[in-house]
Amino acid sequence: MTTADDVDGIVEAWGRERPDLDLAPLDVLSRVSRLARHLDLARGEAFAQHGLDGWEFDVLAALRRAGSPYELSPGALVHQTLVTSGTMTNRVDRLTARGFVRRSPDPHDRRGVIVALTDEGRAVVDAAFADLLGRERELLTELSPADRAELAGTLRRLLLSFEG
Repeated sequence: MTTADDVDGIVEAWGRERPDLDLAPLDVLSRVSRLARHLDLARGEAFAQHGLDGWEFDVLAALRRAGSPYELSPGALVHQTLVTSGTMTNRVDRLTARGFVRRSPDPHDRRGVIVALTDEGRAVVDAAFADLLGRERELLTELSPADRAELAGTLRRLLLSFEG
């Protein structure tokens, strides 16, 4: 038998108050929303443990995922982090001041620049990422590997409907 969670109570209350509505979306999306909140808290704790804000991790992680030599154009960073170019300029300025990234001229476009991860930036993003994975693993302890794979596939299909 499955134990009831807070969402069950919310759905039950709405069902009582608005029996004319189909409440099926609440069963799924209210849980997704609540899980997202738990994930945000875990991520915030992981990043704070390493002196980072979430946005700093996002930029550093994009550079780290690019592979050696860990550099991208500001435009590629904008694309990967879903912020405006003005916001990215500010973020790169702040990360440069912290010694986590450096700017250099783009050898293929004399008007452009390349943003590169420094050794210090690589060390901090690697440590924060390892911590993050540990915290996220804890969030998933109630699911078997098969359940995780099934859930990942289901969420992928749903996400593709928005991103595909």
